[in-house]
Amino acid sequence: MDTTHQMLDVTGPATATLSVGDSMSPITVIGTESIRESFGPQTYQQAINSRLAPGVSRVVLNPDAHVGYGAPVGCVMVSPTHVYPGPVGVDIKCSMSLLQTDLPADAIEEHTVRRKLIKAIAKRVPTGAGRGQRHVPKARSVDGSLGFRVATEGASKMVLKKLGIPKAWADRCEDAYHTAADGTSDSLAARLEWMGRDRDKLNRIESKYRQLGSYGGGNHFGEAEVVQVSQDPHARQIAEQIGLRHNHVAFLSHCGSRGFGHDLAMGQFRALKSSFQKQGLAFPAGDPQLVYAEADSPEGRLYLSDMAMGANFATVNHLLINALVLESFRDVFPGIRGELIYFISHNIVRREPIDGQTQWVHRKGATRALPAGHSQLVGTEFEHTGHPILLPGNPRDGSSVMVARPGAALSAFSVNHGAGRQMSRTKAKKNLSQTTIDQDLLDHDIVSNCRVYPRDEAPDAYKDFREVLDSVVGADLAMEVARLKAKFVLKDGAPADD
Repeated sequence: MDTTHQMLDVTGPATATLSVGDSMSPITVIGTESIRESFGPQTYQQAINSRLAPGVSRVVLNPDAHVGYGAPVGCVMVSPTHVYPGPVGVDIKCSMSLLQTDLPADAIEEHTVRRKLIKAIAKRVPTGAGRGQRHVPKARSVDGSLGFRVATEGASKMVLKKLGIPKAWADRCEDAYHTAADGTSDSLAARLEWMGRDRDKLNRIESKYRQLGSYGGGNHFGEAEVVQVSQDPHARQIAEQIGLRHNHVAFLSHCGSRGFGHDLAMGQFRALKSSFQKQGLAFPAGDPQLVYAEADSPEGRLYLSDMAMGANFATVNHLLINALVLESFRDVFPGIRGELIYFISHNIVRREPIDGQTQWVHRKGATRALPAGHSQLVGTEFEHTGHPILLPGNPRDGSSVMVARPGAALSAFSVNHGAGRQMSRTKAKKNLSQTTIDQDLLDHDIVSNCRVYPRDEAPDAYKDFREVLDSVVGADLAMEVARLKAKFVLKDGAPADD
């Protein structure tokens, strides 16, 4: 056991604190004992580095925490004054969304039906790094003009209309659009126009627009699910209020801002590092991945503008994928209906009321968790239930839909964004058996679009999802209202044989 773990002060069955100094509030650690032991010394050290960084007022480690880019993946970092690109990452507003259909579960019991659905989706939604709509025959066409509006307006009525996305879905987004630091989309438009003055940059930007409506590689996925609503009367009532349908088919998606957001993030990392070097400033803990800016500085405002454009792209990317998935299901089941349950991010910085003041809340691999009655939900359809929290586990063990409890104040109104890796990609590829992985999925009646399921994305590469959920419930952060059982999976891989 590492010495950092021995320094933890256990405060409950799934909570602990880690002191970083007498004058600072400690790091909040969420997780059962076995989960806390899974973090390892480097994860704890990144959390300590983040807590000691300038302007930071709180850090939370969630149960899925593991080593990340400067700050751990699975952490929350709060500051009243500073913004940190590292705890947002290069996939700006990587997110989850859930589409609920009125299709009964038994309609997709046959493998042949699932294969038809996979083929129909594959004709509309590409997977993999660098892929875009030009690679599939039934994608939506996105030219430079529409891409510009997506980046600067997000899910505006005009953008939704142009892409054939139901306008009501914008109300089911954590944020349907993002603006520049001055609160306008005009400033985003001016920023993007300035970027496009260079012909090479403009060509690259417009090539990234064409990735709209696609999944990336790595841990991005689409999954057809069977919804299993909780049998607890209170949880079941909430599930029904937010639109979940027991024993019906839903579709869960995980992706973000694709190459467009990646380029914006990398440009900001380079610019901020260069600014530090020119000013002779020291990086926190000597780590350039913890580069920062004061939010109201010119550098901070530029970062927030670029992040907003990446976030707008991610929002519309998800909404378009869901529209295309519903269209694909209708190829096989004409006339079925579907409604977006929720769209929620886990790589973002937002202004939120925390500890009695408005602060910048950075969530890296962490998802917002506002309970019923929270001030930010007043006037929304989730005011009396709390908004849905979408927690992916893995195809074999399922995923979860939760709602926050008042106890989420402990974690800056945040929970983990999934299970979290317990093996690096390299270790998973080296140590996990391909035969065992593929057989495991078949044994659980799960099919995929991959000839060979990626070993680094196998269920055993991730932490025990049951233990992760026990941590969330044990810390009184949220309650489960439904479990999602995967029936087929779309990943970055070659199409499966018939």
